[in-house]
Amino acid sequence: MNPFVSFMASTTGRLTRIVAGIALILWGWLGLSGTTGIIVMVVGAVPLVAGLFDFCVFAPLFGNPLSGAKIRAGK
Repeated sequence: MNPFVSFMASTTGRLTRIVAGIALILWGWLGLSGTTGIIVMVVGAVPLVAGLFDFCVFAPLFGNPLSGAKIRAGK
């Protein structure tokens, strides 16, 4: 299995995605203005939601399932 996908499916990877998503949303909301801020907030929502609901959006690109639990189980 790809080490990147293994990391992203781990608990540490999930927490990293959640923190990165929150940071991007806050940066877009507080640090940027206009359309750029909205785009950064939407982009930040993707890793936040992926971390919260335990799926890895990059895993299918490497031939793995979308579900983090299935990746950790080795399926």
